[in-house]
Amino acid sequence: MSKEEYTSDSESEFTEFWIDWFLGTKGNEYFCDIDVEYITDKFNLTGLYSDVERVPQAIEVITDNLKSDELTEQQRETLEYNARLLYGLVHARYIITARGLQKMLEKYKNADFGYCSRVFCQLQHLLPVGLSDHIGVSAVKLYCPKCEDLYNPKSSRHSQIDGAFFGTSFPGMFLQAYPHLVPVHPTDRYVPKVFGFNIHDYAKVSRWQELQRMKVEKRLRDADIPVRNSANGYKTGEGAEDDRDMEEVYT
Repeated sequence: MSKEEYTSDSESEFTEFWIDWFLGTKGNEYFCDIDVEYITDKFNLTGLYSDVERVPQAIEVITDNLKSDELTEQQRETLEYNARLLYGLVHARYIITARGLQKMLEKYKNADFGYCSRVFCQLQHLLPVGLSDHIGVSAVKLYCPKCEDLYNPKSSRHSQIDGAFFGTSFPGMFLQAYPHLVPVHPTDRYVPKVFGFNIHDYAKVSRWQELQRMKVEKRLRDADIPVRNSANGYKTGEGAEDDRDMEEVYT
């Protein structure tokens, strides 16, 4: 696939630098710019030669040093594909470095990765993550630090990005580097009702879920992890006895 098949946000088919063109291409908004010094350091390319063909020439494409006058159209397309693949794999390594985390922090603050669609997460900013560090296994997913669940990107362009370009370690490294960004875990959940009353069959499941929620809250508090209480709070009296009965049944 050649450059002409991509559309840049700048409404220009070509930009002066390859990295600028790549980042300006629609669908590549999740990526940050990688320092050229990082890409040209052979140590950072260890193990990638088996995944990408003609790595030296792919680097020349990325760094705008390739002499392509004598190349055929097919050769240019092959090198362009290799360059995008190499950039993605190097990107997964770069974003867990100190400088890479800082760049992704700015994108996170700007909500470049979107918001959590869960209502009780209240538009929590998301983080990209891969389900595998190997290419061709799974597309990129979005991780919500609040509900700790994964979501598919809303845009079809983003859904085609390989998850290996972000790796499996990024969200964990990001939240360790910036612990002040770890949100309070929500405990609110939606319970369907009919005229204000819980549905009979669902009520049994709901009570069991409530018991599990209380257990999770206790474990989090024991681990000194902040937890926001739900609107229902803890049960007392007869309700507490019922919970103990439920615990005997379900545990």
